Amino acid sequence: MTFAAPRGVIAPILTPFNDDLSIATDLYVGLAHQLLEQGCAGLAPFGTTGEALSVGIDERIAAMGALIDGGIDPALLIPGTGLSNVADTARLSRACLELGAGAVMTLPPFYYKAVSEDGIYRYFAELVAKIGEKSRIFLYHIPPVAVVGIPPSLAARLHADFPEQIVGIKDSSGDWDNTRQLFEIDGLIVYPGSELPLIAALELGGPGCISATANVNARAIANCAEMYISGDVETAREAHKALSRVRLTIQDYGPIPAQKRLLAIETGDARWANVRPPLDPLSEENGRELMELLAS
Repeated sequence: MTFAAPRGVIAPILTPFNDDLSIATDLYVGLAHQLLEQGCAGLAPFGTTGEALSVGIDERIAAMGALIDGGIDPALLIPGTGLSNVADTARLSRACLELGAGAVMTLPPFYYKAVSEDGIYRYFAELVAKIGEKSRIFLYHIPPVAVVGIPPSLAARLHADFPEQIVGIKDSSGDWDNTRQLFEIDGLIVYPGSELPLIAALELGGPGCISATANVNARAIANCAEMYISGDVETAREAHKALSRVRLTIQDYGPIPAQKRLLAIETGDARWANVRPPLDPLSEENGRELMELLAS
């Protein structure tokens, strides 16, 4: 089955926690609906922004079920499933795909460093075999966090050998030259992991971006992408300047705790400020300081 890439912005949705650090599914479902209503083309649960590696396999599967039971179309979901071994990654990926997820997004095996491209290739080849023919996988390249990366040469090889299973890549390297090379791979869907290169990616025929700050700035990012796609290029470029300012301001405060604190202040629900260890929450004082900067 050919995978149709969502066009626009995909939000790697934040994972809200109750005070006992269980997943607050009421807040989760509510934010998912809000982001889609504000123009997101899809959602990526349990990415880096969703504190994925602090959330267990069974928790992720249950949270996916809560989203679907709460009225979210599973075809709009591209959940993160990358763990440090094939067995767990395959189990989680299969469960998400069986729930109807459009695709899954998978890190390379990240525990062992300085591994070869052949070793990473073998990992993904085994993963495809264990998930089965219905695999729809986005590679997740984020060397600033995972250290182990997926260079363009390896992405090209994987897509060539598994064109129906390895359908795309999210590039969170922050290196535009790397992203540009990925766009040269015929048939591979490429999303930069930020709105900062959104216009450049659209110019190369990309479908959009997957951006952490869509959690608090979805409508503006979605509108910018829509302006460009509809042909209003100059207006899109002007709008993009404001998006970039918001992104860079939030980055300085730490995107995960900062956005959670912003949502806690905006909604009046203090649970939004909760993060799982080892992350620390952003103080309310710093959150209000950030709000003032964003409003100025």
